[in-house]
Amino acid sequence: MSILSQTVSLGPLGFTLSQLLMVLALVVALAVGALLGRRHRVVVSDALFTLILVAFAAARVVFILRYHESYDSLLAMIDIRDGGFDITAGVIAALLWLCWRSWRSQPLRRPLAAAVLSAVVAWGGLSGLILLMDNEARPVPEVELSSMEHDPVNLRAFQAGAERPMVVNLWATWCPPCRREMPVLAEAQTEQEDIDFVFVNVGEEPETINDFLGTESLALDNILLDRNNRLGAITGAHVLPTTLFYNADGMLVDSHTGELSRATLRQGLEKLAPR
Repeated sequence: MSILSQTVSLGPLGFTLSQLLMVLALVVALAVGALLGRRHRVVVSDALFTLILVAFAAARVVFILRYHESYDSLLAMIDIRDGGFDITAGVIAALLWLCWRSWRSQPLRRPLAAAVLSAVVAWGGLSGLILLMDNEARPVPEVELSSMEHDPVNLRAFQAGAERPMVVNLWATWCPPCRREMPVLAEAQTEQEDIDFVFVNVGEEPETINDFLGTESLALDNILLDRNNRLGAITGAHVLPTTLFYNADGMLVDSHTGELSRATLRQGLEKLAPR
């Protein structure tokens, strides 16, 4: 996965490196805004939080409009745990609101613009530096897993033999978001016959997995066991669930940390289509 998609565990919480950089950028913006706002005698923090809210709402609304057929209820649409956002729409909305707010308040114009610019520079600079340090392509890892019958399975050889796109889901039965997303993945496995779905269970025994599948009335193919989370260590996926999307050439094209909905799964599958 991209290094910016790799996860960091902070106690019971998990964040991607990209998310942590965004938080850092916000802290920089608040600090610069407070410093310049004091000089210009204006409050910048309220405007910054409103800017974030506008961008957040726009990104979510546009994503829902794009994938509305994948949502079956209003509750599912407002459940942001699936991580479904249209980043481009959020950026455009933020820029439009920034222009409007600066036009309405001249005293706020310079400190607000400086705060936003400092956040962009901080996020962009650090992201670019990290990507320059880690710009290698990421193929399917050469990692030895085992089947439910305890037979060895090499993940790269599995994908190379099929020569088609592969979706790898790292999960465990004790993980609530893993359990919630599993029916979505099971349905996709049945419908998407030209894509291999591989379910890599982390640290559990076949008996535990079979009990879960039986209780939930789920039928899954390609269940592999990873008792020591070797795949997670190699890919940087330290948070469950994590889903990796590999194209037919065995190269990683997308990853998703956290619970998948039908919409966010569809978004990931779109990136597997030949270009």
